[in-house]
Amino acid sequence: MAALARLLQALHCNVVRFTAGAPIIRCLPPGGTQTRSFPPPSADCRWTSSTMATSLLGKRFYSTEAKGDEELHVRYLEGEDQGILVLGLNRPHSKNAISKSLLKTMLKTLDSLKSDKKVRTVILRSEVPGIFCAGADLKERAKMHPSEVGPFVGKARAVMNDLADLPMPTIAVLDGIALGGGLEMALACDIIVAASSAKMGLVETKLAIIPGAGGTQRLPRAIGVALAKELIFSARVLDGEEAKAVGLVSHVVEQNDAGDAAYRKAVSLAREFIPQGPVAIRMAKLAINQGIEVDLATGLAIEEACYGQVIPTKDRIEGLLAFKEKRPPRYKGE
Repeated sequence: MAALARLLQALHCNVVRFTAGAPIIRCLPPGGTQTRSFPPPSADCRWTSSTMATSLLGKRFYSTEAKGDEELHVRYLEGEDQGILVLGLNRPHSKNAISKSLLKTMLKTLDSLKSDKKVRTVILRSEVPGIFCAGADLKERAKMHPSEVGPFVGKARAVMNDLADLPMPTIAVLDGIALGGGLEMALACDIIVAASSAKMGLVETKLAIIPGAGGTQRLPRAIGVALAKELIFSARVLDGEEAKAVGLVSHVVEQNDAGDAAYRKAVSLAREFIPQGPVAIRMAKLAINQGIEVDLATGLAIEEACYGQVIPTKDRIEGLLAFKEKRPPRYKGE
């Protein structure tokens, strides 16, 4: 119910009563006067204002290519790939290990992406050949006072949560090694694509600690409780094929000479997302992420609330018109 409450607050809705165990939800568009209930009380209950969608989703805007920090490159793709943003980890001297400075940069970047409507898919990759992320920067960690470790891990957890909470689809690209916090970063993405030669695992128990940036929670949700326990207890490292077999990654590809086979596959997947309605994709992600954490009745109410957000959009009308005119739709995220 906590997940439902958070979602309803964001959508300016509330539960007015329960019927047969299912919540009845009423939403009020900010600045509007007409509510919509879920399930609808009658077939005549329709939105008369699009102010909720405008308030929630914001206005579409364009900008020049973002300038990333030296440790994190931010690149907006162009042409047929417009709408795809690539985040590139770039700490070659430390195998992209997670440091205080990298966390600070990622927090700032992810915060800006939350409201960036021109970005329809985010790809997280490495700019360092053969490495995705080797986990925490142990050299930096060794210099920390014990009192600093907890806050550092807390900030790492916050970064993974912000990554997981991005409204648009996210794809992690594993063209190399992803250990500890590196794999936790990938697990925070919607989809993981890996090269068959990639190596990945939550290996923290080798250091007499546990995964602290979401690994103990996201790995079981991805592959099941028993297998997640086995992998964490043993600190086992899997290759791409093994990871695909247990459901840890969605796609596995043979590595190419350039060492970017997984990245190329990720771009191919992102191209499949770009033509679809961006508002619909964001609402679908929200419904899935929130609904999977609750019982079915509450999950269906969340789905209904999210569906309500696409009804007043211009994109929905454009989709119907394009179908009628037998042409590709031109969605604007409005």
